Amino acid sequence: MGGCFSKPKPVEVKVELSLLEKEKEVDGLSPNGKASPFADCRPNGALGHGSDDDSTPLPLYKPRDYVEASVCHVKDLENGQMREVDLGSGRALLIKEHGEFSAMGHKCPHYGAPLVKGVLSKGHVRCPWHGACFNIATGDIEDFPGLDSLPTFQVRVEKDKVIIRANKQALQSQKRSKPMVRCSAVINSSTGFSHVLIIGSGPAGLVCAETLRQEGFTDRIVMCTMDRHPPYDRPKLSKSLESTAEQLRLRSLDFLQNHDIELFTEKEAVAVDVKTRSVTFEDGLRMEYRKLFIATGSSPKPMNYNGKDVKNVFHLRTPEDANSIASLANNKNAVIVGTSFVGMEVAAALTDKAHSVSVIGIESVPFKKALGEKVGKVIMKLYEANRVKFYMLNEVSEMIGHHGQLKEVVLKSGKVLRADVCVIGAGSVPATGFLKQSGIHMDSKGFLPVNKMMQTNVDGVFAGGDIVSFPFLPRNKKVNIPHWQMAHIHGRVAALSMMGRATEIKTVPYFWSAMFGKTIRYAGYGDGFDDVIIQGDLDELRFVAFYTRSEEVVAVASMNYDPIVSRVAEVLGSGKTIRKRDVETGDISWLIDKGSQ
Repeated sequence: MGGCFSKPKPVEVKVELSLLEKEKEVDGLSPNGKASPFADCRPNGALGHGSDDDSTPLPLYKPRDYVEASVCHVKDLENGQMREVDLGSGRALLIKEHGEFSAMGHKCPHYGAPLVKGVLSKGHVRCPWHGACFNIATGDIEDFPGLDSLPTFQVRVEKDKVIIRANKQALQSQKRSKPMVRCSAVINSSTGFSHVLIIGSGPAGLVCAETLRQEGFTDRIVMCTMDRHPPYDRPKLSKSLESTAEQLRLRSLDFLQNHDIELFTEKEAVAVDVKTRSVTFEDGLRMEYRKLFIATGSSPKPMNYNGKDVKNVFHLRTPEDANSIASLANNKNAVIVGTSFVGMEVAAALTDKAHSVSVIGIESVPFKKALGEKVGKVIMKLYEANRVKFYMLNEVSEMIGHHGQLKEVVLKSGKVLRADVCVIGAGSVPATGFLKQSGIHMDSKGFLPVNKMMQTNVDGVFAGGDIVSFPFLPRNKKVNIPHWQMAHIHGRVAALSMMGRATEIKTVPYFWSAMFGKTIRYAGYGDGFDDVIIQGDLDELRFVAFYTRSEEVVAVASMNYDPIVSRVAEVLGSGKTIRKRDVETGDISWLIDKGSQ
């Protein structure tokens, strides 16, 4: 892994180069089998390395499948600059670094962010929205979130004109999957054995499975999930309540089948026996494994209140939950319990549907622990301006129903709120209860401690995602970071470790939250911050908040200030330290990217 990760280990470089060599052999040939006239071009800095590869075998493209265009003068771009250019059949991102031009897809495959507004640094581009990184030579994704890489396009210079040649289909799709091998083992699908067994189909489990196939693993992979759906984009549930599982899906069943990743849905693991290397499921299925990856995610934090049998009280877990909440709240009274990011996003999403939206929180302002009191207060004002009523420093005492349907929520203060639907977003706990008698070490909070290779105390058993505490180099201790982005990293590191290609977690934590058409972006690990330095205008909701511990910046949050969070992530990811005094002056121009046109 290069790019956003620090200097790769020799073994990783060898793996990456071997993949590139295979691609060169294919891309260096034209459809008639002779050397391509573009084989000598410098597509993104690699001789002969084409870009129209996919996870499926390369089709034989004809000349009419390509478009070629002169996009600018050679002096139009300075080193370190990017420009979005139009080729007629689509757009591409043109990059100049170290005197070399390269071109690739212009939209981040994750959510479609314009990469020209991102951060170019040391051979990769970092997305301005959520921090994903892409190698400018290969288009490969090197830091997450997201599953797909970018297509790259051939670039040459003739008579001081920069010319791009691109496959039309790649220009339209703006993404590609890395090549993957198939399973070569002949195994009946009913066989109770898998070389790799994955429990959980979130980003950690899915990236683990895909990485194994990308890196040449040809034995059986089985992924089991309690969900009834193929993997889907869970963070969108609270932001887009009416979306279906189909609209949210990350990979289709066809995709998984085409890459021999077997998915068992509605399978709840109830026990792991590390001596016999087997997992037992609630329906009686027992499956043996050679390597086990546990990525079961979180469960709602238990709450004490009377009336738990009342209906229309939800923990947002599935697309069906989200759809039901949206339907029941239509012109009715909605109550949100808890000021977690999920709870607050649901509150924002319901304001244009519900008659009233009430939020109950135990802190004085939302997000106080994560973002600090000043940021929490301006966000609270934003919600209040959108008809959300807060009941802070409060808790639920009772849910009261009529004919079994929720009608009132009673607070410990004595206040009674009218309610037709209630969503509980009061935090979560790791879903690891089924491991209590397994011999896999678990801390007092239920997290699984893992080493830098994501391995537990048991040989052959790995874990990742929300359920683990893992070594975090900047703090020199094990931490739990339940971010969607971080789970991707865990899955990749675990897969490489299973294959004997040990690597370390080298990324900057990154998350985001959306409300009322605005987005908070956050990078770093701010736990235990002792001061917040605000630049910009809080009241105008255009600000940057730097979180410090002692004299060091450990995290940053922003609203309407892109791409500064990705810029800070880039600085922190390079191993550099940002001092408190560097951001106290009010001059943060050195952090603002000037490299796009």
